[in-house]
Amino acid sequence: MTIKLYLQGNIQNLMRGCGYRFERMDDKTREMVFIRAIEGASASGYPRFHIYLKQDDVSHETFINLHLDQKKPIYQWSAAHSGEYDGGLVEQEANRIKKILGL
Repeated sequence: MTIKLYLQGNIQNLMRGCGYRFERMDDKTREMVFIRAIEGASASGYPRFHIYLKQDDVSHETFINLHLDQKKPIYQWSAAHSGEYDGGLVEQEANRIKKILGL
């Protein structure tokens, strides 16, 4: 699910306020990657919500691509995983983020 919005300020702090932790900057896409484990997640940290966030430097449009990782990728060198990009939990999380950000 993609959320389009306008954010100003420190993106990492805003996402931390939503319960996400910064994981890394994707060098290829220049997107910021954030994760948030779901309550009751296993010791491996799964299932978890996963965000790829990209902000346009000129327009300040922010695109949050949200999905739910059900389990860790099977192969170390693969990004393939059991991800849900829509559905009830993803929709609830998108609404939770919007509410926290005052949207």
